[in-house]
Amino acid sequence: MTLSEARKILGLGPAEDPTPHLTEFKDARERIAAMVRTAPNETLAERYQKGLVEFDQALAALHEHLPVGTVDAPPSAALLVSDAPAIPHPAKTEVLGTATSAPELATAWTAEAESAPKPRSRAPSYLAWFLVFFIGAGAGGWLYVESENAKEGQRLLRIAFLERQGAAYVENRRWQEASNSFAEIEQLSPGSDLAAHGRRSIEAGLGEEQTQFIAYWTGQATAELEAGRLDEATAAARQVLAKHPNEKDAAALLEKIAAARVGQSLTRKVTSAREALDQRKWNLAISTAQEILTAAPADPDAQAILADAITALKKSSADREKAAELFNMANARDHGQFDQQALDWLREASSLAPENAEIAARLEKFSSYTRTLRVPGDFATPQEALDSARDRDRIVLGVGAWKGPLIVEAAVELQGAGFAETKIECPPENGSAITIGPAAKGARVSGITLRHEAFATGTERFSVALIRGGSATFVDCRFTDASGHGLAVIEGGQATVSRSRFADNGWNGAAVIGKGSALDVRECESLNNFEHGIESWDGASLILVNTRCEGNSGNGIHADNGLAAATLEGNQLIANREFGIVLDSASSGKITGNIARANLLGGIVIRAAAARLPVTLNQVTLNLGPGLILEKGLVATSYANNSITRNSGPQTLPDTDLSGDAKPAQPEVIPRATIVTEPATKKRR
Repeated sequence: MTLSEARKILGLGPAEDPTPHLTEFKDARERIAAMVRTAPNETLAERYQKGLVEFDQALAALHEHLPVGTVDAPPSAALLVSDAPAIPHPAKTEVLGTATSAPELATAWTAEAESAPKPRSRAPSYLAWFLVFFIGAGAGGWLYVESENAKEGQRLLRIAFLERQGAAYVENRRWQEASNSFAEIEQLSPGSDLAAHGRRSIEAGLGEEQTQFIAYWTGQATAELEAGRLDEATAAARQVLAKHPNEKDAAALLEKIAAARVGQSLTRKVTSAREALDQRKWNLAISTAQEILTAAPADPDAQAILADAITALKKSSADREKAAELFNMANARDHGQFDQQALDWLREASSLAPENAEIAARLEKFSSYTRTLRVPGDFATPQEALDSARDRDRIVLGVGAWKGPLIVEAAVELQGAGFAETKIECPPENGSAITIGPAAKGARVSGITLRHEAFATGTERFSVALIRGGSATFVDCRFTDASGHGLAVIEGGQATVSRSRFADNGWNGAAVIGKGSALDVRECESLNNFEHGIESWDGASLILVNTRCEGNSGNGIHADNGLAAATLEGNQLIANREFGIVLDSASSGKITGNIARANLLGGIVIRAAAARLPVTLNQVTLNLGPGLILEKGLVATSYANNSITRNSGPQTLPDTDLSGDAKPAQPEVIPRATIVTEPATKKRR
């Protein structure tokens, strides 16, 4: 410290003699030291102590510049040995070049001060002002510190409040308010761990909420998609993408939904094409199938429909030629009286060309040569007409749902107004809607739907149509909603069915049972039955040509004919829940030109007892199990002349042990006590 700085601190002028002011300096120092000792807090104590040190340094600097022989008054020993431990002071002071202890120097300064003259000076006023300033500064510092302490307390309280508030907002998922709270904490305390933790809580909460939101709506979209409700599925997926445009799962779902829409559209078109096929609208079926194939060239249903429609169109042309030939032959035998051969020719001609009005009129004329019984008109009910009918009589049923059960015991023709217009139905517990008895050799049923009014469970169920020992031909009929089989042929009965449908029956679509019984099905459909599409067993024979068995809960076709024949030709076995074809046994016949596709357990199963049947030129593809399954003892090369491709399991599975399959029990025929001609047949167990 320079002398001028020291004089300024002590309040001395540039040339003023300090000697007269030694006592004042001592008193001032004592007051400063007292302020150090009695400071209310450490902060003020440090400030006062700093001022004391500065005062002592000024005194020391002043002493160093006194003339030789002049005694300066340093701080007293009592003050130098102060109880303020942090106050620095010299242990010894040089006076006139001799080391003098602090007590001695204090005594000398005191004596000198008492004997020295006391001229007036500005030093006391400077010193007083110094003390006032020093004390004021200390008091101001104390007030400042108190204010700062209060502000700090308020800041900490605010931070604590904001922390609690932010946590509450996070818990209640009020993310913006929570973000505002933690942002204010960051302003009050930059780099605060509380603010960082709060932001992490918000991020975690938002992440969890986002995950839950996405999971909920994608799950909803998936469920709606699986249920086929594509509009609802689309809306659910777009809920996700509206908030999270880059969400991949939702975008993938929209792609699946779009594909499903295409699939639904194709399904509707396939259904429409099949309906056109059923209605013999060949050109419409062809154009619809071609439209499907334009969008989906590999669609197997459209390919099959197109092939069937083209074949049917060609066949229709041939059929019309054949119908014209039969028509001419029948006309040549028209002598104004009944002629069975001519009538049969005209019936066949009408079946080949049902749209030909000339053939239909001539058939009506030939039929009039026999008795025609009309319901209503001649009789109130079909059964009344049947009770009065004789062989070769024709019973014409009008539009409506007629009550069964009906019993046919004569070779009559039962003609409806079309399967969509004429129905015969009865409660399932009352029996079959129609039963062809043993005396009915050559009955004919056409243009009628046969159904049960309800569904009855149990092990004993009636079919809707039963051939019991007699023989009948069914044309353009529907066998549906049966509690048991759609059609059952038993006790050596014979049935020929063409252009008809077996659908939604409780057991098989059609079943032929027992030695001597025979079933010939051509150009028919067996759909969505709860057991097999078509089944034969216990010595019955089966002919199945150009028939489609689809969506049945069992197999498309199950043949266990024993020593009887089984001929399966040109049939389609599609999407059945077991196999397309199961051949348990048969002594003769052939299995050729069939298509087994998309069946759940596999394509075709052949057991050793059916080894005599040639199995050739069949297409087995896209099944979800093996294509061809051969029991032990069968040679795979014997079946090489078949196309077996793209099946999920092995294409051919040879040497399969099927001995564990228990052979089903024979069916039981249970006559009813009240109507002995109406037996119920049990399904094959």
